Amino acid sequence: MKTTYLVPLTETRREITVVNSRFIATLAPAFSIDEARAFMKRIRAEFADASHNVPVYIIGGGNTVTEYFSDDGEPSGTSGKPALTVLRGSGLGDAVLVVTRYFGGTLLGTGGLVKAYTEAAQSVVNVVERGQRVPVHVVMAAIPYNMLERLRIMTAKHNGKILGEDYAGDITLTLQFPVENYEAFQTDLRELSAGKTQAEIMETREEIVKIF
Repeated sequence: MKTTYLVPLTETRREITVVNSRFIATLAPAFSIDEARAFMKRIRAEFADASHNVPVYIIGGGNTVTEYFSDDGEPSGTSGKPALTVLRGSGLGDAVLVVTRYFGGTLLGTGGLVKAYTEAAQSVVNVVERGQRVPVHVVMAAIPYNMLERLRIMTAKHNGKILGEDYAGDITLTLQFPVENYEAFQTDLRELSAGKTQAEIMETREEIVKIF
């Protein structure tokens, strides 16, 4: 399995104002360089009239990453690098960030720019919902109708989710559980059904689950 690391769950945006300049930080998940580039292109198009759209990304996580930054016309080292430093320090991987600046008429100087881009990046990194890649089993189980509600409660208890329900003579459920929770669920299912029912693993894969 891949090294465990956190990823952004959803696209998130925050804005700050520094001496009349607007800084709009937009952060999103990206699972490949192509996805990151497509996001950067979309943000540049959305804010085509901005003074600068400073992009950074980290693809991968842990010890295996691809990093990128650009100052997009700002003085060298004042924008992309500080934004990337914030992203790197956040522990996030598979993440792309664009900090958009609308110049407010007052020069901030080298130190001011570094501080502003750092704060803009921090403003969005600090609030984004985070997920973690975990191995999961996708399983199927056939149960009688009178067990359905109890099985729904049991599924939630073991951090699982119901992917599908097929109603026929019995109810065939497609469920998903973190691998580490599966055996405990299976034990409870056997107890609930007096040993008559158990789930069958159909697939094992990686899924991103929310970190609370």
